[in-house]
Amino acid sequence: MKHDAMHMAGKPTLGFRPLYRQVRDILVKRIADGVWQAGQMLPSEPEIAAELDVSPGTVRKALDEMTAENLVVRRQGRGTFVAKHDDARILFQFFKLIPDSSVREFPDSKVLNLTSGINPEAASQLGLGRRDCVLVLDRIRTLAGQACVLERICLPAALFPGLEKREVPNNLYQLYAMEFGVTIGHASEKLKAVAATGEEAQHLGVAVGEPLLRVDRLAFSLDQRPVEWRVSLCRTDQAHYISDLR
Repeated sequence: MKHDAMHMAGKPTLGFRPLYRQVRDILVKRIADGVWQAGQMLPSEPEIAAELDVSPGTVRKALDEMTAENLVVRRQGRGTFVAKHDDARILFQFFKLIPDSSVREFPDSKVLNLTSGINPEAASQLGLGRRDCVLVLDRIRTLAGQACVLERICLPAALFPGLEKREVPNNLYQLYAMEFGVTIGHASEKLKAVAATGEEAQHLGVAVGEPLLRVDRLAFSLDQRPVEWRVSLCRTDQAHYISDLR
């Protein structure tokens, strides 16, 4: 078969998984390793197929899956590009709090605090050693000028050197990808109703004991490493959390 030559010198060796999934994994690893950067155009399907010694149809199926995963973007007549974590993508893929008016908008952010140090709980969530350094970012997010989310974001300091010394933009996932070569591939979330404490109530402009939605998110890079633990406390008196089930 055509793909039998994959073991030849200089070419990746494919195993026993469906061939298109193996090709997909090879291409994703290139993005994760920074071989292809955010916004960069990929080689054509025939070029990739010739390099990996598979059929163009196999490459097309692999790219179809990567498109569905929002890892690449296909532009008619132009080619296939590595997806960027721009505001539009973040809004529809990762920010799920929607005003009751149902008009989606990207929230503004205000940094409250950014520190680095030892944090055993966060280190455990991120798969680090107990004494590995962790960055902790606290910020408020607003919709239409009203505080709606109080966030604590924990990151492995080794992956984001110098972040605590720079100005932090609103769009963090774009920063991770463009400045530190860490692309968020997917995330897992847990949701729970909680009551606002005094400090939380003050930041969000609600009464102590007001119900909040706690969203506990662990985000993974393209190579499946946990790279961000984010806990968001959300007001839902004028907004709702939307989940698209596929």
